[in-house]
Amino acid sequence: MHVTAKADYAVRAVIELADSAQSSPRKVDELAQAQSIPVSFLENILTQLRSSGIVRSQRGPEGGYWLAHPADEVNLADIIRAVEGPLVGVRGQRPEEIEYAGSAESLQQVDRAARQPAQSARERDRRRRGRRQAAQGGARAHARGAGLADPLAAPQGHM
Repeated sequence: MHVTAKADYAVRAVIELADSAQSSPRKVDELAQAQSIPVSFLENILTQLRSSGIVRSQRGPEGGYWLAHPADEVNLADIIRAVEGPLVGVRGQRPEEIEYAGSAESLQQVDRAARQPAQSARERDRRRRGRRQAAQGGARAHARGAGLADPLAAPQGHM
């Protein structure tokens, strides 16, 4: 798997935000310096992450960026998809956009069926993590660390 600089920077920025207090936003310059990311590149990445609902922003002198959701609800695949597009493609198209003819028509159903168990497993894992974190007294410790839940989850397909 090839990871672009853009995807790498996006993941690092989200991890940096996950490690921040949710009470105040982080400035772009601060994030860029903390992770050695070029400011102009980071601004574009944060715009894409905001459009995808991964981060939220506030303008003005007290403005900056926060995670839009708790860190343990953000996964690596969502971050990469936000800046790079779909993770899986067939001849440049998403698998669900491909139309098969004749005896190959069933391939679309196979693709859907192949993704279904992964989606169900992710949901089951999220519920387990939620119960475990509640029992341990808080998700904050889990959200720190890597700051990401379910690494490489791929709801749009598999890699």
